[in-house]
Amino acid sequence: MAKRIMIQGTMSNAGKSLLVAGLCRIFAQDGYRVAPFKSQNMALNSYITGDGLELGRAQAMQAFACGIEPTVDMNPILLKPTSDVGSQIILRGEVLTNMPAKEYFAYKKNLIPQIMESFHRLEEAYDIIVIEGAGSPAEINLKENDIVNMGLAKLVDAPVLLVGDIDRGGVFAQLYGTVALLPEEERARIKGLIINKFRGDKTILDPGIRMLEERVDIPVVGVTKYINVDIEDEDSLSRRLDVQRGEGPIDIAVIRFPHISNFTDFLVLENQTSISLRYVTRAEDLGTPDLCILPGTKNTLADLRHFRESGMEAAMLRAKEKGTLIFGICGGYQMLGEELIDAAGVEEGGSMRGIGLLPMRTVFTEQKTRTRVTGSVGRLAGIWQALSECAVEGYEIHMGRSEWTGAVQSFLKLTEEQTCETKSDGAWSDSVIGTYVHGIFDDVSFRQGLFSVLAAGKGMDVSQLETANMQSLSDYRNTQYDLLADMMREYVDIKKIYEIMEGRS
Repeated sequence: MAKRIMIQGTMSNAGKSLLVAGLCRIFAQDGYRVAPFKSQNMALNSYITGDGLELGRAQAMQAFACGIEPTVDMNPILLKPTSDVGSQIILRGEVLTNMPAKEYFAYKKNLIPQIMESFHRLEEAYDIIVIEGAGSPAEINLKENDIVNMGLAKLVDAPVLLVGDIDRGGVFAQLYGTVALLPEEERARIKGLIINKFRGDKTILDPGIRMLEERVDIPVVGVTKYINVDIEDEDSLSRRLDVQRGEGPIDIAVIRFPHISNFTDFLVLENQTSISLRYVTRAEDLGTPDLCILPGTKNTLADLRHFRESGMEAAMLRAKEKGTLIFGICGGYQMLGEELIDAAGVEEGGSMRGIGLLPMRTVFTEQKTRTRVTGSVGRLAGIWQALSECAVEGYEIHMGRSEWTGAVQSFLKLTEEQTCETKSDGAWSDSVIGTYVHGIFDDVSFRQGLFSVLAAGKGMDVSQLETANMQSLSDYRNTQYDLLADMMREYVDIKKIYEIMEGRS
């Protein structure tokens, strides 16, 4: 039977996902077959597997840290919020239904057999499973029928490491209060505490650590420092969406829709030294960027309405008249058309006028497109010429199909990984491009082509841009995972964690 260890947190965004990834990397470096597991994830960032199934992006990231391909067994339940009170329920990679939160709370215990089936498949194939909790185990209003924190720990008999975030302050209260709110049986599962995101001299913490250990009778097994690794965050709680990045000569503005999804599309742009990438929420902050990106969204109609009513649409159109290029991805691509029709009530029903920059309309359907794709850009002209025939690799995940209503040229020539079928995707015009492909910026040749386009718009040659980080996404990821593992080996008692997994502590 596979050894297992579970990381729970005192709150959301305490750093559980990264610490799981770090442990996954360490165990893989030590020669073990290791896999991540999270029974239930709530996130708008998802990943499409090679067989066309959907799981949380965080578990895909953790799988890559293990050096393996992601599977839906690593995240059997994915909740994708569609409103403030409801979510799309994705079970083992496929849409089950949409459900209000209260209804799901009563229903979720029915999914335990599927959770356990996925877990058992993993424990048959791997030596170690690193499990991630969600939120906090001390959310006492949600403890009934818990399937993701202590309820899951009991189901799979996993020891727990509890993580607190010192960067937000009050870490001793976080850890002590969480332990104190748990019943004795659950407290006994916590075998170690980790203080995460520490900056400064650890000796200042030592008196507090000793007092905490005395009061809860649980050892602190690590004080991890705040580290700037560039690894995908779990969801839109991520602070990276609030940060105005870089001072490079190329200004890229990403519209931060209320339901923004798969913002991981832009991570490879964020780490380019010549790019100043920022997420924009207000019309007055848009300005005249070199490129404005309309990203994916879980609720295209609601976000288009917000985009329009907030004045952002008018601000973007003014910027376009001054030379800003427009790039739409997935839901952002759908918005660029003339009309969006939701007769089936997939989102909120009805129809809505699009932005009108591409001659097409989108009809929402209940069938969800999920596929990985490879291919290349077609022959483009004018502003976009440098993108011609650049390689593309990524994935599609969307509800709805777009059809042209006038003369337009397709953007991409693609092959679906599952079916090997070829097809056209997207559209382009003088200063506007749209596509359904997520991850389109990941390919080095496509990024190089895009930077050539943007440099030319500034009257520069692309050779004038700093491109020190123009390495493959896989190589870049591996560098970041190794940095994370090195940090954790230095600041976490890994020997103690092995002892905990083996039941010797």
